[in-house]
Amino acid sequence: MNNEVKQTQVNGINLHVVETNKYKTNTIVLHIKSPLVKETVTNRALLPYILQNGTERFPSRQEIRSYLDELYGATLSVDVGKKGENQILSFRMDVSNENFLRDKSPLLEEAIKLLADIILRPSLEAGVFKPQVVENEKRNLKQQIQSIFDDKLRYANMRVTEEMCKDEPYGLNVWGYEAEIDEITREALYEQYTTMLKNDSFDLFVVGDVNNDEINQMVQNHFTFDNDRKPNSVQNDRQPKTDIVKENVVFEEQDVKQGKLHIGFRTNTTFNDDDYFAMQMFNGIFGGFSHSKLFINVREKASLAYYASSRYESHKGILMVMSGIEFSKYDQAVSIIKEQLESMQNGDFTDQEIAQTKAVLKNQLLETIDVAKGHVELLYHNSIASKSRSINDWLTGIENVNKEEIVKVAEKIQLDTIYFLKGKEE
Repeated sequence: MNNEVKQTQVNGINLHVVETNKYKTNTIVLHIKSPLVKETVTNRALLPYILQNGTERFPSRQEIRSYLDELYGATLSVDVGKKGENQILSFRMDVSNENFLRDKSPLLEEAIKLLADIILRPSLEAGVFKPQVVENEKRNLKQQIQSIFDDKLRYANMRVTEEMCKDEPYGLNVWGYEAEIDEITREALYEQYTTMLKNDSFDLFVVGDVNNDEINQMVQNHFTFDNDRKPNSVQNDRQPKTDIVKENVVFEEQDVKQGKLHIGFRTNTTFNDDDYFAMQMFNGIFGGFSHSKLFINVREKASLAYYASSRYESHKGILMVMSGIEFSKYDQAVSIIKEQLESMQNGDFTDQEIAQTKAVLKNQLLETIDVAKGHVELLYHNSIASKSRSINDWLTGIENVNKEEIVKVAEKIQLDTIYFLKGKEE
């Protein structure tokens, strides 16, 4: 079967169908996208968790679970994420391939119908969400936000992003803010929900042993909106092109045993740019893998860090270096991390490093699409950006990058913010 995605618009939803017999189950993923906004980020973070608590047909979470069991153990999960300057609410279902069942139950259609119910026909009380459900999910969200504070690596990542992108939507915490949670009302949440239905961008992915025409008909039948949808067409995946005159340095003290040194760079390259694959190669050689410069020179040779790596956010064009160090090694670690960037800008890397990074990147890509969920995430990049790339485009794009292109993207990178979380001084 053809592995390429077939795309159509159905009832204001961007529908993406991948017909393949590669996977044992059929996977349905709905991503709901809207611009990150301070005033709504906390409310929206609650929505998927509230919606999974009941529908008109199945008014409680327990009844939804029982029905999923009836669908041969289908699963439902929800999540909140951030891509570029967008907040993404995600709903995922995995359901058995009905072609392998004796009784030929219409499992896929039942799953799509259930997902449509969860999104469009939630269980309400007096025209808004149920008080007990809202209170439970508010409590859970508080715990989720507190768990970031407890995980110092995640916390340092959040803080360097906040400091680096103070006046930009990307600086917002995608889970929202604990101080706002108690004030949220059921009415405000329901209003946010109706705004979501009207304005947000819906991308529905169905991947598996399926038929595109049949899926189109199922979505047409079950995802029926009350009014015409007018999704926000804000394209905000571009970082501001500002000259960084002076790097921002932030020290924070907590009762920690290991220092967290996280450094944010502006790459001036995003998923939409022609040099995107060169940037992926740069990150791979610089800090993305165990053969990278940061790992070898900062962690192995200099024994400065417990870990040292880099991560590239392609829709914002930001590169984050993350390392765990002893408090006293701060100056030395910053210095050697800067040296690794300079060596990349000077072309101080070998053909062998390039070949190894290409092999690892391509292998990582093939491993990603080996799982339906990974395949969807890869395809969703195209929906977030205004550029569309197939799996083959990725593979050939990586293969065709040369040394000069890697040096060129390296030269565009600017250090923006250094954040250091250290222990309290005695």
